[in-house]
Amino acid sequence: MESQSVSFRVAYEEFESAVAWVARSLPSKAAQPVLRAMVITADAAGLELAGFDYEISTRTRVPAEVDDEGCFAVAGRLIADIVKNLPKKPVELKVKGSKALLKCGSAHFELPTIPLDDYPKLPDMPEVTGTVTPSLLAEAIDQVSAAAGRDDTLPMLTGINMKIDGEKIRLAATDRFRLAVRTLEWEPSSPGVSADLLIPAKSLQENAGALNPSSPDPVKISVGTGESIGAEGLFGLQMDDRQTTTRMLDADFPNITPLIPKSHTAIATVDIAELQDVIRRVSLVTDRNAQIRMEFSEKELVVSAGGTDSAHAEESIPAAFVGRDTFLTAFNPSYLKDGLKALRSDRVVFGFTEPSRPAILIPEPEEMPTAGADGSFPSPETHFTYLLMPVRLPG
Repeated sequence: MESQSVSFRVAYEEFESAVAWVARSLPSKAAQPVLRAMVITADAAGLELAGFDYEISTRTRVPAEVDDEGCFAVAGRLIADIVKNLPKKPVELKVKGSKALLKCGSAHFELPTIPLDDYPKLPDMPEVTGTVTPSLLAEAIDQVSAAAGRDDTLPMLTGINMKIDGEKIRLAATDRFRLAVRTLEWEPSSPGVSADLLIPAKSLQENAGALNPSSPDPVKISVGTGESIGAEGLFGLQMDDRQTTTRMLDADFPNITPLIPKSHTAIATVDIAELQDVIRRVSLVTDRNAQIRMEFSEKELVVSAGGTDSAHAEESIPAAFVGRDTFLTAFNPSYLKDGLKALRSDRVVFGFTEPSRPAILIPEPEEMPTAGADGSFPSPETHFTYLLMPVRLPG
């Protein structure tokens, strides 16, 4: 219940971390000004800070010395900016009428409170579906999120598809020009659990970025249990004293299984750091995101690019290549760099079928595949695959 009189003292570090975490999910502009609010509740257990804009909810707790219990709201991003720049000393806050008076050291701020009459009720967290290591989840989300679409007219492509099948989770995202797929293991609350979820990529990536990878505690994924999995339309994450929910997308993610080739007519391996450096250099002569060409031969990869003013760049690096004498293809350099960065390995394996067909990029496995009786190479087992459409070469 909203109160006209609240008073508490709180340690700077914990308060700053909490307000920053809640504020990052609040809209900078909102159709309803009340949705920019951060709601602070002071009670016998300390402070609860929360935010909700109908799509994303956040809630966290921090210890505090509370003199007068109650609840109030202030502009979330504003108080986060203020606290971030305070001296690192205990923070005192008192609410008097319609003003929140904040004091830290010799710094004093007076903020208007926001009436909570029209503030929406925060959603309840769905039941815990399972747990996963925070560093593993954060890495997996970061790997696939680059491939998610940003065109809101195609909502099914702006999300990350989370497919749960027992002890395995498959994350996938695509914008039609590239596809990223990552599998990982987790601990479900019940064996045989299955779900097919579509979560907004931007929200999921922000939530993953806020996870503490060094925490010994697992992340709880909450989408319900039994037959109610996903029924509430909310995707919840809980870790330490923080919890967040995101409204899932009401759309069908495309069937990606047929898109990933199971075999290749040629494969190549290249050092990722070397290739990234070469792409950066040859791209200097091109217009923004103009194609770069890649010509593979037995022991060499030649990367080249041309500009509209007849500028040209070319550089070669060592590469292992088998399956054909030579292979020429071209890619969007930004999409290619995103894929190389996502691999998290020293070397990349390219798998090719035809120059006009998508290529796969995977981390180099311990053992490379050998050609079968038909001369093709089976795709190696991998936990991450980046599928990339080539750019059409001039005829």
